[in-house]
Amino acid sequence: MTQTETQAADGGAATRCRWCRRVVARRQGPGRPREFCSQRCRQWDWVSRQRAADLALGVNEIVVQRDELDRLHDDLYMLACAVEDVQRDLGSKPTNRELSDALEWLMEAAEPLCNREISAPSRRATESE
Repeated sequence: MTQTETQAADGGAATRCRWCRRVVARRQGPGRPREFCSQRCRQWDWVSRQRAADLALGVNEIVVQRDELDRLHDDLYMLACAVEDVQRDLGSKPTNRELSDALEWLMEAAEPLCNREISAPSRRATESE
């Protein structure tokens, strides 16, 4: 069976980085489990918590730059269109070539979302809001 990204090697649920949501490798032995995949992510998480406190944001509120949000919406729209196209195209008995084309189209639409990272807005961007 192929492991999914959220499935750990031992079959349990994998831990994800609190900042970037990548899977964090588990450590063997004593100590607390890791919450971050890197020092960079630990630092950005700390900075974001400090800025959230400065802006009086709740735990479920975030500040994202408008252009990054627009790019994310565009990529999600492309993926939704690809899924809709493939569902329509696979309604009849597809040939192997049609299946291959459908998979290629889905992969092409999903690729921009695969490793997307939404960067923390600069201090200046959050102060102007």
